[in-house]
Amino acid sequence: QVKLVESGGGSVQAGGSLRLACSVSGLSFYTMGWFRQAPGKEREGVASRGLDGITEYADSVKGRFTISQDNGKNTLYLQMNNLKPEDSAMYSCAGAVDRISPVRRRTVSEYKYWGQGTQVTVSS
Repeated sequence: QVKLVESGGGSVQAGGSLRLACSVSGLSFYTMGWFRQAPGKEREGVASRGLDGITEYADSVKGRFTISQDNGKNTLYLQMNNLKPEDSAMYSCAGAVDRISPVRRRTVSEYKYWGQGTQVTVSS
């Protein structure tokens, strides 16, 4: 059974930091990503990473968020610094077995496997 389980969400004040983790079991992924969805908005790709080491970030998080992966622990991370109220959303990780072109790694439809999500709330 393939499972992706996120953790690390919570409530923080603007300017604070959180580190999200996505624990993977049951399958190995070449490409993984972090996505978020705020109420009333579409799910958007925040950051992605492949085994080729190429990372992609949404413009809104560049310089503040860092995606990384610990292959030994089968865990994907998202370090989020200098958080802003507009970062508040449900954050989910996703995985794809195949290599996805870097330009499409933050596209929702490219991923088959998804976690349930972890809530991030940033107050001003």
